[in-house]
Amino acid sequence: MTTTQLTTSKAHIDYGLDTLFGRVTKSAECQVGLEQVEHDPTRFALRVQSPMPEDLEQAKTVLVRVEGRRLNGVIRHTERLDDQSLKMEVEPE
Repeated sequence: MTTTQLTTSKAHIDYGLDTLFGRVTKSAECQVGLEQVEHDPTRFALRVQSPMPEDLEQAKTVLVRVEGRRLNGVIRHTERLDDQSLKMEVEPE
């Protein structure tokens, strides 16, 4: 569960997918919101609004550049929300 939306804006996202041939990194420009994670203050939640890449939901790692900040980490939980956005809970590296 997340609370307190921190920021919402256009962001550049690099995300890593695991394939049979190793890790593949892809990029996208998306509208995102950053949120705190209530039960684990060391993590953050990245809420990506539609439209977004179809394979983003399978990402294992993420690096996001938003409003002059650079955040990256391992995706620990992914959830598709009713508004078709994607919420990714990220453990920073």
